Amino acid sequence: MKIFQCQACEQPLHFEHARCESCERPVGYDPLRTDLVALEPEGEAWRAFAEPASRYRLCANAGFGACNWLVPAASGESYCLACRHNRVVPDLSVDWNLVRWREIEVAKRRLFYSMLRMNLPLADRRSDPAGLAFDFLVDPSEAHLLGPPVLTGHDNGLITLNLAEADDVERERRRTLFGEHYRTLLGHFRHEIGHYFWNVLVRHDPCLPRFRAVFGDERADYGLALQRHYAHGPGEGWQEHFVSSYATSHPWEDFAETWAHYMHIVDTLETASSFGLRVEPKLRTGLDLGARIDLDPYRHEFGRLIEAWLPLTFAMNSLNRSMGQSDLYPFRLTPSVIGKLSFVHDRIAARPDSNDSIADTLRALIAGLRQRVASPRYA
Repeated sequence: MKIFQCQACEQPLHFEHARCESCERPVGYDPLRTDLVALEPEGEAWRAFAEPASRYRLCANAGFGACNWLVPAASGESYCLACRHNRVVPDLSVDWNLVRWREIEVAKRRLFYSMLRMNLPLADRRSDPAGLAFDFLVDPSEAHLLGPPVLTGHDNGLITLNLAEADDVERERRRTLFGEHYRTLLGHFRHEIGHYFWNVLVRHDPCLPRFRAVFGDERADYGLALQRHYAHGPGEGWQEHFVSSYATSHPWEDFAETWAHYMHIVDTLETASSFGLRVEPKLRTGLDLGARIDLDPYRHEFGRLIEAWLPLTFAMNSLNRSMGQSDLYPFRLTPSVIGKLSFVHDRIAARPDSNDSIADTLRALIAGLRQRVASPRYA
């Protein structure tokens, strides 16, 4: 994520801001410009402070305090590029649902920021029955109803997320229960979207034999693989070949975990680059752990990303430990794992790429290391 500034007063802004804290102007995110836009009212619409010819409307979910993305005023859409993929949202008349849903939408918009920067195909359910859609559901037990618990997962383009994952206490309980090093809303989204893009970029692509050579044969029985994983856990020495314990369960989960980590790397490197970070550890001798983080990770070759990432994570983890916190990035990138990350990078890089490709894709949507949906309804 890059740094944003108010175009009216130059105040630094976070991606989630809907109003400048200095000049108090409303701001909104324009995915076509990949920037937060300072706004001035103009009738029932808004115009850009720095570019008065640009007219916008707020996403309909802004009314719930759940979205700060913009819709072109000339568009017939009520929802922004991210929110129009919502299929089911919780009953927002329940205050606790609204609080948790807002947290979910923050993470989802960060997901969409990266996907749009990567120029990934994002069909919705109106244009493709298997297009990307989201159901954000509440466990029946919360309403004292009978029924199975909501399971976070992916099914043919539909990503379901249990609203309880937006509760920090409950999410930490589950992280501990399942013996995970890392569990966040954004991590959930990045993992589940990995399943979606396996279908889109791998399943019917000539790269499938290479996928099987790198990750294993996905035709192995998925249900039995998960049962075996939960009964016996990962095999000995799994850390040399998998980025997480869960990745060992099945090639699909290995790919999704690897995809999520690739998105972690790219987004964090962009942030570090935006801050001009340099890592120059004062070591007597040994490995060169220095790096100048000055790159656009969405456009650089994979090796350059890894060269920057390894020193950065060493520094981040060291800082966290100085604050009495556990490692911010508690994972090992072995040569085998880096090879898998390289596969993900290559699949994304294989998408059409030109100076105007992102803008062209967005306009269309608006209109209709190698080893070195429809509008939301309530439920």
